[in-house]
Amino acid sequence: MPRVHLLSWLVAASLLAACAGPSPSPAASAPPAGTPAAGAAPAGAELSGIDVVFLRTMVGHSERTLQIVRLARDRLRDDALRTLAAAVEATEADELSAMRGWLPTAGPGADAAGHDHAGHGDDTALDRLRAAGDADVDRVLREVLAEHQRAAADLARAQVDVGRDERVRDLARRIERSRTAEVELLQGYAAQISSAPAGRRSS
Repeated sequence: MPRVHLLSWLVAASLLAACAGPSPSPAASAPPAGTPAAGAAPAGAELSGIDVVFLRTMVGHSERTLQIVRLARDRLRDDALRTLAAAVEATEADELSAMRGWLPTAGPGADAAGHDHAGHGDDTALDRLRAAGDADVDRVLREVLAEHQRAAADLARAQVDVGRDERVRDLARRIERSRTAEVELLQGYAAQISSAPAGRRSS
């Protein structure tokens, strides 16, 4: 997500927070012991506007992530990168299912089907992957996915600071940690390849 779209989300989130009134009391928002997994819909009151904005944005971002990895996965040459792509796909498919399940509980107009996908990497990343030759697809995926996941980590980190519902904030924390770790792995793969002898490089 380009920086301008992250800033737009923060502005929208701040405005929604200002209009939403006081945060729910800890008793209303804190998850009880034995909180259900991420796929379970939050119980109780509807989600606040600021949490809906985050979930809607992350739905679009995760949908684009799945497009990216599925476009490249069958062409990847590096085993470690192929394993990471599979893990990313599994993780984000699960998160996407959970977020889609949460949004209908958030009140009128919150359905994920109405989400605008603009700003989640547009089509440039997909175009780069489609145009990449077999010898370059690993490198292009590393670059595209690292940029994409770094934006997700930034977005989730901001939500932890401004979100209202503790269950959504917990999801944001997990997203920030996982995407940051993925970016570090992708950068590590790139560093290993750049330092390897030319004859051993896979892309």
